[in-house]
Amino acid sequence: MIPKKYSNNLFMIMMSFGMSVIMCAVITAAGTGIHDGYVERFFKAWVFAFPVAIIAAFTMAPITRKLVDKITK
Repeated sequence: MIPKKYSNNLFMIMMSFGMSVIMCAVITAAGTGIHDGYVERFFKAWVFAFPVAIIAAFTMAPITRKLVDKITK
């Protein structure tokens, strides 16, 4: 079992995984269509997008938390 202190990091990694899969699937389908080679094109895009999504999540989370704290009571 993973210790509770890692729950926030694990959440961001899992959310990055799910969002990158969905976004790559949709964007690959919209850009190139769903026909021969779709899975390979999707996977090639996702391999690049997943690390970018993780970096973006860890970079944007503190900024977004501060913004949300300022605009909520």
